[in-house]
Amino acid sequence: MKKYFAECIGTFVLTLLGCGTAMFLGCGEPAGVVGTAIAFGLTVVAMAYTIGNISGCHINPAITFAVALSGRMSWKDACGYWVGQLVGGIIAGAILLLLTKVVAAPDLTGGLGTNGVANAGGVGGALLVEFIATFIFVLVVLGATDAKLGAGKPAGLAIGLTLILVHLVCINLTGTSVNPARSIGPALFAGGEALANVWVFIVAPMAGAALSACVWKCLAKE
Repeated sequence: MKKYFAECIGTFVLTLLGCGTAMFLGCGEPAGVVGTAIAFGLTVVAMAYTIGNISGCHINPAITFAVALSGRMSWKDACGYWVGQLVGGIIAGAILLLLTKVVAAPDLTGGLGTNGVANAGGVGGALLVEFIATFIFVLVVLGATDAKLGAGKPAGLAIGLTLILVHLVCINLTGTSVNPARSIGPALFAGGEALANVWVFIVAPMAGAALSACVWKCLAKE
């Protein structure tokens, strides 16, 4: 249970700080894009060195899916991780909504930092963007954390920096998800188009993660 609780806390912190930065810093200007990207990346680094030795710090259902497909964890544990991650994302979404009611600063995203499909040209474009971005991100995760070929303790830094890069490319297209829990939590409270299109940010990241698991198996094969 401790592992699942750690995943809940980690996902909560990631969603709260990442989406919160987007909300109150804004993503309409380059400074906001860079700031939001850094916030997501640094949060992953911080959590990696906080709960990494407890749960591995997935804090992302897509990463958990890839790790399970790679045979590094049981499907029973994967289900426990998913529950913890979703609960963490939902609690963060609720607090983000609460913050819009009690602080003077406006939500500059207009939707609790949720993801969207319009700037990617619609559902098809968003699916493609998120699929590719998640594939790259999760491939780095699998490589950096591999027991034999991985980076060891610096893995958290490599993963966080990669998340920053992915956000820099994709924020103005989809808001960058690559993480279903990060998308589901705020969307539940934002409603509207964000909730209607949240399936895109579940399907594409999970599919991208599945491909990364297959590719890493080929690369790591002796």
